[in-house]
Amino acid sequence: MDPLCHTLFGAAVASTGLERKTRFGRATLIIGANLPDIDALSYAWGDTAALAFRRGLTHGIPALITLPLLLAALMHWIGRRARPRDGAREADFSWLWALASLSVTSHPMLDFLNVYGVRWLMPFDSTWFYGDVLYIADPWMWAVLALALMAARATRGREPRRVLARPACIGLSLALVYVIAMAGGELAARRMLRASPSLAEGSRFMVAPVAVDPFRRALVIDDGAQYRTGVVELLPSPRVALDERPISKGESAEARRAAESREGRIFLGWARFPFFEVERTPAETIVYIIDARYTLERQAVFGAIRLALPAAESNGHESR
Repeated sequence: MDPLCHTLFGAAVASTGLERKTRFGRATLIIGANLPDIDALSYAWGDTAALAFRRGLTHGIPALITLPLLLAALMHWIGRRARPRDGAREADFSWLWALASLSVTSHPMLDFLNVYGVRWLMPFDSTWFYGDVLYIADPWMWAVLALALMAARATRGREPRRVLARPACIGLSLALVYVIAMAGGELAARRMLRASPSLAEGSRFMVAPVAVDPFRRALVIDDGAQYRTGVVELLPSPRVALDERPISKGESAEARRAAESREGRIFLGWARFPFFEVERTPAETIVYIIDARYTLERQAVFGAIRLALPAAESNGHESR
């Protein structure tokens, strides 16, 4: 999920009353909810290099053990050196560790729900796992969590004694109901596709959420030599609709050459439905690798890379 969703989630959990368990409780929950995205620093080495690192080492199961401990130790260290205000709680390491564990774990769990996926087993195994349940920047999640926070702020000082009746708890419960409903929609869309003549036996496919519309899913089918794209409509009239034009995978000598490059290997290790487009010029051969999960456009800002092969080198490769 996007940083806004992670931040709203951490703040909502804090507003249930957990922030009062220890000094820096709220800060720990919000920081922890975003902490695994420290791997975004890898963009300093370039967009393609970042694909090799993102949602891996800092999102895997070992990180869910080490990051909370480091965050709790840091907040406790700060608490011991910062003089508390009169009547303020001390920084309790046990509670800081518990809150850090909760918030850090929430991050890859939310990330798993979208089509980007998470590598849970890093650094031991680089396998990607995909939930395909929520859009990566889901406005309905934003709305539910933001309204819960505003209600919690408006009722601060007079919140209900019953924890589950507090606005933040209600908001988090509604968010959970929304996620479950979206997961149900995902399963329903998959059943529709499997029952459709559009899907050949043994085909690999993705049914993905789209922005804003919870009753619509984007569709990519891998038929072997080509991809088919389309949509699944759940309401008001359930249907599977495929685009007329299939997408060739574009496999060629130049494509293989590009796939063997360092950038190509990194991108293909991340891509889910990759295909190639080749553009030849007198000076060089340009190979575009595109992930149909995100885009069909070679010039897209995200989901495609451009690799230049020297013309003589690519021609020589073909002539062998």
